[in-house]
Amino acid sequence: MAAKKPIIHCDALVVHCMDYRLQKFIQPWITVRFGYDNFDIISLAGAVHDYEMVLKYVQLAVLIHSIETVCLINHEDCRAYGRDGTYKRHKHDLMDSQFKIKALFPKLKVETFFLHLDGNFESIS
Repeated sequence: MAAKKPIIHCDALVVHCMDYRLQKFIQPWITVRFGYDNFDIISLAGAVHDYEMVLKYVQLAVLIHSIETVCLINHEDCRAYGRDGTYKRHKHDLMDSQFKIKALFPKLKVETFFLHLDGNFESIS
């Protein structure tokens, strides 16, 4: 009889934009919140701008790592959004993504943030 594989677990999936300007803020912030090795991280141009792609990673992280939290981070002056990248649009997209993920995975905690280029993480809810 084959031995069962152990369940692999990490606390969170963090989804943020690939923009290099964010790295100096994101890495320390994640470490403070989740430690050095207790999260999955995905960098996508525009972060939640492509909700379908985000959803694929959420589904995968739930399935293979039994995550409990999803952190979605959009940011100021996101070039992937172009002219549509207003604060209002980012807030809408973050809240919409949060709502859709919670509808599919009611046990997940979904946190949303808007990262200002001065390093301030603004909670959106």
